[in-house]
Amino acid sequence: MTSATEKICRILSCLSDRRICKLTDIARFTDLDISSVLRILKDLEKLDFVEREPQTKEYTLGREIYAMHHAMVARQDIRALARPALVRMARKYGDSLILSIPSNWESVCVDTCLGDYPIRANYLEIGSRRPLGVGAGSLVLLAALSDAQQQMYLPCIHEQIDKRYPMFNQSMLKTQIALCRQQQYAVLCDVVVKQMGGIGVAIRAPDGTAIAALSLASLSERILSRQNSIADDLMQEARLIEKTHFPAR
Repeated sequence: MTSATEKICRILSCLSDRRICKLTDIARFTDLDISSVLRILKDLEKLDFVEREPQTKEYTLGREIYAMHHAMVARQDIRALARPALVRMARKYGDSLILSIPSNWESVCVDTCLGDYPIRANYLEIGSRRPLGVGAGSLVLLAALSDAQQQMYLPCIHEQIDKRYPMFNQSMLKTQIALCRQQQYAVLCDVVVKQMGGIGVAIRAPDGTAIAALSLASLSERILSRQNSIADDLMQEARLIEKTHFPAR
């Protein structure tokens, strides 16, 4: 049975993706019935955790979430540290750079930088969520978890893969996790969008925990033809971010 607290957290997490703003979509993505979602949204709206646009009837995160976000950013902002790396890589390779962070069994896109190559991987926006393992940055975050942590999250991940990603499956995910651990970076092509792929590396805390992922997304052929160069540069940028973020490292 889902607790009231878990229902609230599901709804707030769902609203971090700007594309999920209609009542029916929120109910679908949270696996909750519409009446429960509507009741919770009304309570959250009273407390300024959620706002509702009267004309479109779309829901967005409210002022209290904004205040909480700024309190967290004032303490520690991985985006500010990683931004120069995103810009450098986008300029060098001309492709899309993505910064993601883990959130339970999902990854959340927190920053992007688009290159000048005309065909862009712009299917991820800030706030977009994916199951861990789906996408290069998301995969490297999953591979960095301990086996026990993975087993805790895999049932939810497998369920979402089976529902939403017909070009991917559980066996492929297992193989990709092992390969990612072996080579210390992730390469994933033709899984989320046909003929598109990415390379991702983890940004780690001193204890080895992956706190974020830096990834480059492009056409699969552009990824595979420059795989070694991209991976080396991403790892170099990740180490630089780590040294800046944890100066005593």
